[in-house]
Amino acid sequence: MKEAKAITKNVRISPKKARPVADAVRGESVDQALKTVKFSKKKAARFLQDTLESAIANAQHNHDMAVDKLKVKEAAIDEGQTMKRMKPRAQGRADLMKRRQSHIKVILVEEE
Repeated sequence: MKEAKAITKNVRISPKKARPVADAVRGESVDQALKTVKFSKKKAARFLQDTLESAIANAQHNHDMAVDKLKVKEAAIDEGQTMKRMKPRAQGRADLMKRRQSHIKVILVEEE
């Protein structure tokens, strides 16, 4: 079975916020997944849409797969690097802020 995948790394959104969008498209056909992502109000939907469209293009051009038969096998949001920033606090102290990043992975397979 042929698979096509696309990975987007170091996306500036926390994995916790992005995972519900990935859960919504996992297991769906490609056209339904694109509709779900397009009409979602979440910020993560925009990043997932780019990765999904990239995986579709990879399937079409690299593996000669039919676009209308594609299905989302896996949509995973992994944790990327964490940027650490200092935030000033009272009496000259400082707190550590963690700005989390995500890696988005989409794998498509051809239905039969």
